[in-house]
Amino acid sequence: MLDRTLAPGLKEMDEISFLTPQQFDISEHSKLYFIKEVQNETARLDLHFDAGNMHGNEGIASLVNGLLLSGTDKWSSTEIHSKIDSLGGFYESGIVNEGSVISIYCLRENLMAILDIVHDAMNNVAFLPKEIDELISDRKQKLQVSFEKVGVLAQRAFQQRMFSGTSYGRIVQLHTFDQIERGELVRFHQDHYLAGLTRVVVVGNIHQDDIDRIIDITGKWATNSTPTFHSSFQNLRGAVYEVKEGALQTAIRVGRTLFNKKHADMHDFLVLNTILGDYFGSRLMSNIREDKGYTYGIGSGVAEMNESGYFYIVTEVGKEVRDAAMSEIRKELERLQEELIPLEELNLVKKYMVGQLLKSADGPYAAMDLYLGVEPMGLSFDYYNEHITAIKKVTPERLRDLARTYLRWEDMTVVSAG
Repeated sequence: MLDRTLAPGLKEMDEISFLTPQQFDISEHSKLYFIKEVQNETARLDLHFDAGNMHGNEGIASLVNGLLLSGTDKWSSTEIHSKIDSLGGFYESGIVNEGSVISIYCLRENLMAILDIVHDAMNNVAFLPKEIDELISDRKQKLQVSFEKVGVLAQRAFQQRMFSGTSYGRIVQLHTFDQIERGELVRFHQDHYLAGLTRVVVVGNIHQDDIDRIIDITGKWATNSTPTFHSSFQNLRGAVYEVKEGALQTAIRVGRTLFNKKHADMHDFLVLNTILGDYFGSRLMSNIREDKGYTYGIGSGVAEMNESGYFYIVTEVGKEVRDAAMSEIRKELERLQEELIPLEELNLVKKYMVGQLLKSADGPYAAMDLYLGVEPMGLSFDYYNEHITAIKKVTPERLRDLARTYLRWEDMTVVSAG
């Protein structure tokens, strides 16, 4: 009989057994990834396109992404969304610099019916002037409101300086929308959606016949070339201050050009970053929130792109303590360069990171997301087990060396707005 007075034993985790997606060729440059092992009736389908903000003139990519279900000659936008709703489906679209994605969430029995609706709506979108004008008006209003937020002002300036000289650094201004013509939207849709599909993702217990049909339906959109991305850009170093009259808070962004998972230093740098600012007990939180009381929250991270990446620190503080907060951030970076991290602190972070990875690998949807985090870079699930090994092996000396290489204040872009 099980003795419930005894706590279960702890087991050291060395590797994760992942549920690997099946792969199907849609075209030479486009694939479908499929995980069937879902133990409930839900399903998800993602359509990835080479239609990010890096393409076209400013604002075009985002507007087209927002108009994909805006209506055809046969169906209005309201009717399209009502048909999806009637089948219990949920549609969302998103866009970043390097691509866009459309996602469908639903019961598996309704997946194909909803895909037919979305396919017809996207294939035959009419780009009606009324729909365009309404979306532009909405975007302008939201942009105008966002200019009142110091976090938005800091992020826009940070983006310009981080990606200076590339299309990644472009930002939309209010007057941008006044220069957009319908023909630009139509051409972007034809080039980057009707001929820009890079991958399809399916998670759900659906039949092979449906997978074959999804390939047939989406294959006509497949890209005929391999997407290209910026790989060589350098952040503008030094500090800038964006003045916002009447602001009570100051938003701070600190960062520099870095790398993605393909780089040999990535595993160990992620440990260093976690210690600095990527969990609630991090040094930045302990110092600037808990000790000094300058902020409700502060964190650091690594943003990855297909061919590169960047390191960042984000916070908002009271306007009167901006300089003091900046000084403390710098001290924490320099402390990592000068002092060895105590083993007790390092071991705690190691256990935390392995636990978070295990948590993020729970279930078929999570497994697919992890796979999509490595597949575009030519990596496999082996990356994550190598990550566990690297976490366990990294030493205080190695982390100090990384801090001296990558966390020098003079290499940082520093932006504050308030």
